[in-house]
Amino acid sequence: MSPSSRVWLEGARPRTLPAAVVPVVVGSSAGYLWSGRFVPTPVVLHGRTVLIGPIEHHQLSLVNAFLALIVALSIQVGTNYVNDYADGQRGTDDDRVGPGRLVGGKLATVQQVKIAAAIAFGVAGFAGLILAARVTWWFIPLGGLCVLAGWAYTGGPKPYGYLGFGELFVFLFFGLVATAGSAYVQHAQFIAEFDYKPYNYAYPWTFVLWAGVPVGLLACALLQANNLRDIETDTFSGKKTLAVRLGRQGAGQLYVGTLMAIALSIGVLQHYRGWSLIALAALPLSFYPTRLALSERSGRRLLPLLSATSRLQLAVGGLLAVGFLLVRPG
Repeated sequence: MSPSSRVWLEGARPRTLPAAVVPVVVGSSAGYLWSGRFVPTPVVLHGRTVLIGPIEHHQLSLVNAFLALIVALSIQVGTNYVNDYADGQRGTDDDRVGPGRLVGGKLATVQQVKIAAAIAFGVAGFAGLILAARVTWWFIPLGGLCVLAGWAYTGGPKPYGYLGFGELFVFLFFGLVATAGSAYVQHAQFIAEFDYKPYNYAYPWTFVLWAGVPVGLLACALLQANNLRDIETDTFSGKKTLAVRLGRQGAGQLYVGTLMAIALSIGVLQHYRGWSLIALAALPLSFYPTRLALSERSGRRLLPLLSATSRLQLAVGGLLAVGFLLVRPG
């Protein structure tokens, strides 16, 4: 018997989806700053001719942003389903203290969840193919690498999520790659309309990659909130996450340190462009999860930490996007 749509929705872990939404929102707004009609002025820098000048008539490709969002969400959902059936097979979810799991809770079979994961990754691939045709074919190998990273988190013989490398890959793919990629699909929209072959256009990679730093750290904080709650069960099942390796106190301190790094990275981002500091208005939302992380709570008593972190992630990401959009065009 096939599980109900409500069960599949719960298995997709909605509280983790901000990790996919925020980089697309922030990246799209960052890309908006460098879209539109470029007014070129050739300048020789270090023996190389580059184009500098103002950008007029900023544009936002809603189609490209929507496709990027579908790709990010589908990869996140596919990764969650892989995590569900892989942990269920290994017995990691036998004594869950967090939200219910499809395989571990015997709500679906391993085969059913595998098919669901394949469908999610397939949707990501289809949307990514359309996006690649509109922007650049280099998105195909990049998208394949993202899907592979999502599967290898808990899938395969040596999942990196079981070795304590989850935060590193989350920062890389849900921070730098997703944000910079979402920015580039906006930028490429207008560059294709003009032929500047005699010159080398200097794309602001430093800016868009820095925009991905606080986004990636927010995704890491979400993962840490999840792993903090599961320290006891992960230890018992042999899942050596970074939280398990650090212990309850060390993992709590790491979580708070990650929030502090987010604030610092926003300050650095302000140096490049945009009203980035407006994102610090979300600071009050960090007080409650900070108290939880530094408390002696464990297991089920840490359930509110994930939802609190999710709210913080959405608030900071939304305010960062607003800060970029407030920049005066030109």
